[in-house]
Amino acid sequence: MNDPNQTQVLSNDPNRTQLGTAPSLDPNKTVMGTAPSLNATATIKPTQCPVCKTFNPPGVMFCIECGLIFDKALPADAFGAPAVQLPVLVDSSGREHPLRPGTSSIGREGDIQIVESRISRRHAQVTNANDQIVVEDLGSTNGTKVNGQPVNAGEKRVVKGGDTISLGGVELKLSMPGVGSGGNTTQAFASNKTAAMAAAPAVEAPPAQLVGEGKELPLRNGVNSFGRKADNDVCVPDPYISGRHGQIEVTDQGIFFTDLGSTNGTMLNDAKLAPNMRTLVTPQDVIRLGSMEFQIRVNPKS
Repeated sequence: MNDPNQTQVLSNDPNRTQLGTAPSLDPNKTVMGTAPSLNATATIKPTQCPVCKTFNPPGVMFCIECGLIFDKALPADAFGAPAVQLPVLVDSSGREHPLRPGTSSIGREGDIQIVESRISRRHAQVTNANDQIVVEDLGSTNGTKVNGQPVNAGEKRVVKGGDTISLGGVELKLSMPGVGSGGNTTQAFASNKTAAMAAAPAVEAPPAQLVGEGKELPLRNGVNSFGRKADNDVCVPDPYISGRHGQIEVTDQGIFFTDLGSTNGTMLNDAKLAPNMRTLVTPQDVIRLGSMEFQIRVNPKS
């Protein structure tokens, strides 16, 4: 007899939600996912720094040139704001070294790398803060000067646009955004007409060039670092070339090549160079880096 007041359990009611046991997760069981499609082309785009405009390899978190952290950086046109312009140190070859906010060390192994035998590994540091640029010598071997005046170790010296900073005799000129080399704000022309120049600016030819593979890479007097990374004096973006592959020294006694212990080595006329051995090269010699071949071209002195 069925009691109408008693709750009935219907075991085969199709409208009743059935509760089962929770599925067990076997940690030793491999879970198969969906295989990637071979027909889909994955596009990887380089990242352009909104500050110094350098194109960076995909996946990096900070700019390889100025050090800006991308995951905290606003795009160049965020809220309609223009791109930030950084002060730069300009060397004798015209190469610019941006000074990011905060403190940057300068030297052969500094945040700003200048591969020159007269410069210490950590020669000096430059602080860009509170609308001032401050230079401090870090106890370098050959000393630091600002506009020819020595800066003692640990001494801090404020520098302005157009000032010259000498690191062991290697001179760098500070250039500020919107400020000319003389330290005065750049003046705009009152007229809408293009001002004619009395004479075209003279372009100084480099003393030598690294020529090959359809490239003509200028070499300045002194030590020129070269390799795959963009912070080299001569950048050769090839996967078989090390980040800091070697250096080429241009002197009055000749041009010397040194392999700095690169992964794949350097061939000179089919003979492999020993690491860190300074070797004299001539325009007739063939330098092979991976699958690329180069020669030295010496430009006549004017």
